Amino acid sequence: MKRTLRTTLLTTGALIAAFGLPAGQAAAEPSPRIDLRVLVVSDGGPATDAIAAELDTAGTPYTEIDLTRSDRPVIDAGYLADTVNGQDRAKFQAVVLPNDNPFPENSPEMAALVAYETAFDIPQVDAYTYARPEAGLQYPVHGGYSGSVDGVQAQVTDAGRAGPFGYLDGPVPFEDNSPTVGESYAFLSTPMAGADFTPYVQAPIPGTAAQGSLVGEYRHDGRRELVVTFVYNQYQQQFRLLARGIVEWMTGGVHLGSSRNYFAVHVDDVFAGDDRWNSTLNCTPGDVDCTDPDATPDPIRMTPDDVDHAVAWQRERGFTFDLAYNGAGSVDHREDNNGADPLADRFVAERAEFRWINHTYTHAYLGCEQDTTVVPWRCATNADGSTKWVSRSDVADEIAHNTVWGRSAGLPLDNDELVTGEHSGLRVLPQQSDDNPNLALALTDTGITWLASDNSREPGQRQVGPATTVPRYPMNIFYNAGRAAEQVDEYNWIYTSRAQGGSGICEDNPATTTCLPAPLDTATGYPQHIVPLERQIALGHVLGNDPKPHFIHQSNLAEDRIAYPVLDGVLDTYDTLFAQNTPLVNLRMKDIGNELKRRASWRTAVADGQVAAYRIGDTVTIESPAGVDVPATMPEGTTRAGSAFGDAYAGERSGWTPAATPLTLTLPQSAASSTAVGGGGSAPATDPAPGARVPEGVAEPVSPAGS
Repeated sequence: MKRTLRTTLLTTGALIAAFGLPAGQAAAEPSPRIDLRVLVVSDGGPATDAIAAELDTAGTPYTEIDLTRSDRPVIDAGYLADTVNGQDRAKFQAVVLPNDNPFPENSPEMAALVAYETAFDIPQVDAYTYARPEAGLQYPVHGGYSGSVDGVQAQVTDAGRAGPFGYLDGPVPFEDNSPTVGESYAFLSTPMAGADFTPYVQAPIPGTAAQGSLVGEYRHDGRRELVVTFVYNQYQQQFRLLARGIVEWMTGGVHLGSSRNYFAVHVDDVFAGDDRWNSTLNCTPGDVDCTDPDATPDPIRMTPDDVDHAVAWQRERGFTFDLAYNGAGSVDHREDNNGADPLADRFVAERAEFRWINHTYTHAYLGCEQDTTVVPWRCATNADGSTKWVSRSDVADEIAHNTVWGRSAGLPLDNDELVTGEHSGLRVLPQQSDDNPNLALALTDTGITWLASDNSREPGQRQVGPATTVPRYPMNIFYNAGRAAEQVDEYNWIYTSRAQGGSGICEDNPATTTCLPAPLDTATGYPQHIVPLERQIALGHVLGNDPKPHFIHQSNLAEDRIAYPVLDGVLDTYDTLFAQNTPLVNLRMKDIGNELKRRASWRTAVADGQVAAYRIGDTVTIESPAGVDVPATMPEGTTRAGSAFGDAYAGERSGWTPAATPLTLTLPQSAASSTAVGGGGSAPATDPAPGARVPEGVAEPVSPAGS
C-alpha cells in the first residue's frame, strides 16, 4: 500500500504541474475559467445512471464516460483542462464516479482526476462506495453495519440541513415495497478518528445507539468528496429526495438547469355524469363494450355538497383543481328537471375558486366515426374503404359551443386550452392509427394552442396543427366509480387472473400489468392497497421534476369522494418531507405546456453544442441560441444587471431567463471561493470498492402487485 501511495503522489504532483498550476499553493490570478458541465464516469451501475438522469431532467449539461466501452476517451490532463485565450480552463465543474476509485491499481486516469480536482478545487461524488478509511469511514465490521435498509427511516443531519439538503425537513424514508424483493443496501459506519468527515444523512446502526453515515462530505489532501454508501436507482424515493442536494453539493449551487416539485390535478367531465361500473355484469352500462340487454346506465354526478367540500378542501390544502367541463351536462340536466341544476349553480357561484378548461360541449368522440356494432368498436369506412372522420365543423362546434356556454356562465377561461373527450381526435391504437385530419383544422378555427393528451399513450409533446400537446397522467382511480367498493370490484376484475374470477387482462399483458396475488377485499382494499399505491406513483412524479398534470373525473369527487384519500396522501407525505422553502408548484395547463416546450428547446440546444457557460471568479457567463430560454440555478443573492436573478426555491435562485448573448450573472460574496487548492496529497487506494453489492430491486422500481 505504501508503494502504491508513493507512486500516486508522484504522479499527482507531476500532473498538477501539467495543469499549469503550482503544487502546494492556490492558483495565481486571474481566476481560472470553470465550465458549467459535469463529468459522469459510469460503470453501467444504477447509481451513476440515477445521477445522470437527474442532471438530464434538470437540463444540466454533462459528459458521460462509460468505463465498460473499449472505445471510450482516456481521462488525462488534456481531457480535463486546457487554456482559452491564455487563461486556464477546467472543462468540468464536478466529477461523478461510480465509487471513490473505480480504476485499476496505479491508474494514471485516477491520478489525473486527483490532480485535476486538487488544482481547480473540483468536487467529486462517489455515487456508491464501500465504507472504508480511504473514504473517511471506518470499515463496517468495526461497529457498523452492512445489509438491507429496506423501510429504514434515515435523517438529514443539522449539517445537512444547513448545507446542501436544506430543502428537506429531516426524514428520508427508504422504500420497502415488497417483502420478497431486496430494494436497498447500505454500508453504515462512523467517520475515522481524525478524519475531516461531515455526515449529511444518517441512519441508526442496528444493535447500537450510534448513527451511521449514508451521505457525507470527506475533505482530505486538498480534495472534497461526497461519499454515498447506499445503492439506489433513479426511481426510488430516497434518491429522489436527495438528488437535488447531491447536485447542489457538487456544483456549489451554481449550474445550468433548474427543477421544481410539481403537482396538478385535472377533474374531467364536470357538469356531466359518468356511467357507473356494474359489479354483476363486469362492465359499464352506457359504454359501447357493455352489450348486455339488461345493462341500464346509472350515472354518477356531483352534488352542491360535493362542490362545497371541494372548495373547503382546496382552501385547507392551498391547492387548486383544474376543472374540465362539459356545458351540455348542465343543459341536459335542466331540461330533465324543470330548469333546475343546483350543481351548476353552486359551481358558478364558486367559479373563482377553480381553474377551468374546455372539455367540449357534449364530450363527443372527435376522431373517426365509431362503428359500435362490433366489440371492440372500429372506425367506420366510406364506400372506397377510407376512414370516416368526424367533420371539421362538428369538431369546431363542440369546442366553440362549450366556450360560449362557459363564458355565459362567467367561468374564468383561457380560450386556448382544450381537453377533448377521451382525448379523442388524437390517434388511438389499435382502432385509429392517425389523428383525425379535421382536428388540426378545427383547432385553428377555434384558437386552441394547448391540447391535452394521454401520457399512457403519448408521453412526449407534439404539434397538432397550431396546438402543442400536454401529456396527462391518468390516475388509477376509475371514472366509473363513485364508491370505494365499486373501485375495488373493478380493480379486481382488471388485476386478477381468470382462475380468481378476474378478466385475465393481467395474464394477457404481463409487460404492462401485474396480477394481484389474490382479489382485494371490497371493504379494505381501497384504503389498504389502492390508495398507498396511487399515492406512491403520483408522489414519484412530483419528486421527479415532472410538471405533467394528473387527471381524475368528477365522479371521484362525488359519493364516497374516493379521490381525496389519494390526494391527501400525496400532500401529507410531501409536507412531512420538505421544508417550507420548497413548496409544491401547482400550474395550470398552458403553463405546464410552456415548461415542457422550453425544456425540449433547451435540451436540443445543449445536445447540439450550442450552449456555453462558465464561471470566472464571481461572474457566470452563459451563451445560448437566440429564442432559447435559459434555465439556471444560482445561490441566493445572485444578481443580473443589479436585480435579483430568478425566483427563490429550495434555498436557491432559479428559473428560466429569456435568451440573451451573453447572459451575465454576478454571484454573491458568500458563493465566492478559491478555485484551486494546493497540495498533492494522497489519492484513494486503487482497489475498487470491495463488497459493494446491488440488490435485485435496484435494477428497476419495485411496486406492489396491481400497478
